[in-house]
Amino acid sequence: MTSFDTLGLSERALEAVGLLGYAEPTPVQEQAIPLALGGRDLIAAAKTGTGKTAAFSLPLLDRIGYAKGGQGPLILIITPTRELAQQIGEVCGRIAEASHHRILTVVGGLSYTPQINRLKRGTDVLIATPGRLIDLMDQDAVRLGDVQALVLDEADRMLDMGFWPSVKRIVAATPATRQTLLFSATIDDAVNKHAKTLMRDPARVEVAHRGDVADTIEQYLIRTPKLARPELLRALLEEKGSRRVIIFTRTRRGADTVCRRLKKAGYTAEPIHANRTQNARKRTLERFSDGEIDIVVATDVLARGIDVDQVAYVVNYDLPTPPESYVHRIGRTGRAGEAGFAVSFVTPETEEELAAIEKLVKQKIPLLELEGFDREDAERTAAQKQAKWEAKEDPDILQAKKELAARARKKRKQAAHSEEGAPVKRKGAKPAGAGKRAAGKPGAASTPASGKTRGKAATAPTAHGKPASKKAAKSTAKRPSAGAAPARKGDFRPGRAHRADVARRRSSRA
Repeated sequence: MTSFDTLGLSERALEAVGLLGYAEPTPVQEQAIPLALGGRDLIAAAKTGTGKTAAFSLPLLDRIGYAKGGQGPLILIITPTRELAQQIGEVCGRIAEASHHRILTVVGGLSYTPQINRLKRGTDVLIATPGRLIDLMDQDAVRLGDVQALVLDEADRMLDMGFWPSVKRIVAATPATRQTLLFSATIDDAVNKHAKTLMRDPARVEVAHRGDVADTIEQYLIRTPKLARPELLRALLEEKGSRRVIIFTRTRRGADTVCRRLKKAGYTAEPIHANRTQNARKRTLERFSDGEIDIVVATDVLARGIDVDQVAYVVNYDLPTPPESYVHRIGRTGRAGEAGFAVSFVTPETEEELAAIEKLVKQKIPLLELEGFDREDAERTAAQKQAKWEAKEDPDILQAKKELAARARKKRKQAAHSEEGAPVKRKGAKPAGAGKRAAGKPGAASTPASGKTRGKAATAPTAHGKPASKKAAKSTAKRPSAGAAPARKGDFRPGRAHRADVARRRSSRA
């Protein structure tokens, strides 16, 4: 059996091995460490969770010395995600306890100022995400002219995420004499093509092939209607346990939704996706590792390279695309030789994704039956939910709802106008018809039917401030036209009834 003692590492590096807790090298470490110690360019493919980080960090920190003063970095490690950069930084930090190298990690989502200040003081090893490193280069905050070794970790992922133009710019800023190491879970034609432009006669280490899954991981699937997945997830957590579970969704919104439902059901869960700050994501992972959080709901940002010990099982709430992401997702469990467990929810809409995954892993994934999950009942519930959902989306129903709402608005508007036009009772006002009664009293002036004008108007002040005479008030009263109705009962003014009667007779003769 091979031991670290036989790989050419110094006593100082072997001390670091002890600090990392390794008893014997993994296959990728066994093959890669001697080559890296010899200064060779290297292309290495290995399964996730097989010790790739130590495979390049141990030999490089053992072989390469220290930067002077504010110079450096001498070792540059590029990786696609913030979480993976932080993890590599932690491994390098443990090694540095023995080697005494200065380690600096720079990622997006954090303040520039502390990172720039650290760079000014110099560093031996710089771990960075492409975006943040480009930003620092644009600010002239970092020089890459001292780089002796360059590591491109998760190279296939950087290609998938569109980072390669940034990677090429970073590589161009480093010396042509550098040593280059490229590590990836899979080595395909695209990776090989780009590697040729960066490397000189690279050695190859391949201990994993595309689609390989650790033998320690049990894989299962459950077919379910899409709308029944929340009930299925609860049944799964009740039967298989809810401690140290990672649930993967396709979208950030989906992760938030699943997390919200879990919290409502009484579980401790937190989401991890690109919309959360780096500090928040780091804090969530720490709490998950410490057991403060039982469940993490994540997008594929967590699928690669995140080393969380003793993950009980992984749930694919949504099947991923491309199928390679499936391998990386379930690789979060069953690490370091431990037993792992993965369950995928397959809906009628994702049967094609399942076929692509089974083709990649070269096996039919068996069905898992849950005692606490009634498929027929779930299908009925899902059908009811679907009917309600479709009803909400039906054009005729939507139009009917709009028309009902419009009619309701019209009625409210009409009611409001009616209230505005209605007479307003004032304090001390007489009811309608009071003017009629007042007209029969001596000296009272005629009152409109509304009752708003009182008999007192007859004595209203003139423009000169003196009360108007009763005669003047009477002269302003409106006289009836020809054909007018007889004078109202109670009108005893002289000649009024006679003149009305004469006008009526003339009108009838005409």
